[in-house]
Formats: sequence, C-alpha cells, structure tokens
Amino acid sequence: MKIRCGVSYNKLWKILIDRKLKKKDLREATHLSPSVIAKMGRDEPVNLETLALICRFLKCQIGDIVEIKA
Repeated sequence: MKIRCGVSYNKLWKILIDRKLKKKDLREATHLSPSVIAKMGRDEPVNLETLALICRFLKCQIGDIVEIKA
C-alpha cells in the first residue's frame, strides 16, 4: 500500500500576497524553474532544498509556507 503525502502551499501564496509579491518575483529571486513553481501551484511535493531557498528569501520557517494535509 502506497501512502500519499498531500501538501498545501496556500500559506506561501498568502505570504506573497501580503508582501505584494508575485510568483514571478519569487521565481526570479530564488532562481527556481517555472516547472517547480507550477508543481507548487498544483500542491505537489517539491525538494526540501527548494523550500529552504524560499524560506531564506522570505525570512521565514518551512511551517510558514507549507502545510501537510492529513
């Protein structure tokens, strides 16, 4: 039996809105590919390094940008 881990990046999108940033701004500042941003837009898992890059840029913790769905 395969257990799927659902994630949600709604917290990340809210932070971007609150800071008046766009996904494009995030992508350019972190040098992430458009496909990685698209995966996050579909609530698909991404690499931990990706999350760390985003956290460094936004000066926040991983729990501030991603939520594990039960």
